[in-house]
Amino acid sequence: MKRAILISLGTVAGTAAVLGYHPGTWFASASPSSTDAAPSAQTFTGDAVESGYGPVQVQITVEAGRITDAVGTQQATDGRSQQIASYALPQLEQQAVTSQGAGIDGVSGASYTSAGFQQSLQSALAQAGLG
Repeated sequence: MKRAILISLGTVAGTAAVLGYHPGTWFASASPSSTDAAPSAQTFTGDAVESGYGPVQVQITVEAGRITDAVGTQQATDGRSQQIASYALPQLEQQAVTSQGAGIDGVSGASYTSAGFQQSLQSALAQAGLG
């Protein structure tokens, strides 16, 4: 008799659990809800630094405390210096994202541009609270 009661109670409990199940709701507290906002990206622009051949300025994008993008927004405008900057800036931008800071190697043949980029990057990092 006790056995029949236990089996009946187990059947009722199991049926209630199956009928009450709604996919995706049992573990809702463990996963982020739709009201949780993802960290938004912020942009910081460093000081324009005179490199000796024109100003260099860097703008970084920071998301969740990490540099996701770095862009040289100002560069030299005269012929040869502009050529050097157009060659060096993409490499410097990549170095900034890879190093996640101002500890960049610079670019051979673009010493002044590299130094100006690094100073402006440090300024942008300070604004972002990362340096």
